[in-house]
Amino acid sequence: MATVRQMLDKKGHEVYTVAPDVTVFEALEKMAEYNVGALPVVDASGQIVGLFSERDYARKVILRGKASKDIPVSEIMSTHVLYITPETTDWQCMALMTDKRVRHLPVLEEGRLVGFISIGDVVKSIMDEQKFHIEQLEQYIQRGRS
Repeated sequence: MATVRQMLDKKGHEVYTVAPDVTVFEALEKMAEYNVGALPVVDASGQIVGLFSERDYARKVILRGKASKDIPVSEIMSTHVLYITPETTDWQCMALMTDKRVRHLPVLEEGRLVGFISIGDVVKSIMDEQKFHIEQLEQYIQRGRS
C-alpha cells in the first residue's frame, strides 16, 4: 500500500487555497485556472477553516438562485473538513472517502497543510499497485513454465 506521502511525492505537494472572504466567482476562476474540483479555505494564519468544492457551488449557489459574484466563499463552504496525514495509506483514504462521500482530503502534518488529495489521486495509486502485482504474478507464472 502506498502512503499519502508517496502519492504527494509523485504528484507534487503544491496546494492551491482560497481565503474565506473571496467571492465564489473568484474561487471558481481559480479552480478553472488550476483545473481542480475543490480548494481548501484557509485563514490569514494558514489554518484550514473550510473546503469549497464544485458540489458546494452547485447545491448552495446555483440551486438557491444566488449570485456567485455577490457572496463570499465563507457563506457556502463546507466547514466540517475531514483530513488525513502523510502516513495514511491509499486504501485508508479510499475507505474514508467512500464512507463519508467526499472527493477531496487535505493532508495535514503537525497541524500544517502539506498537500491535497483527490479521489482521482487515490484511484491512480491503487491502480498502479494492482498493475504492479499483476505484472509480478505474470512473471512468476512465466518462470514456472520455463
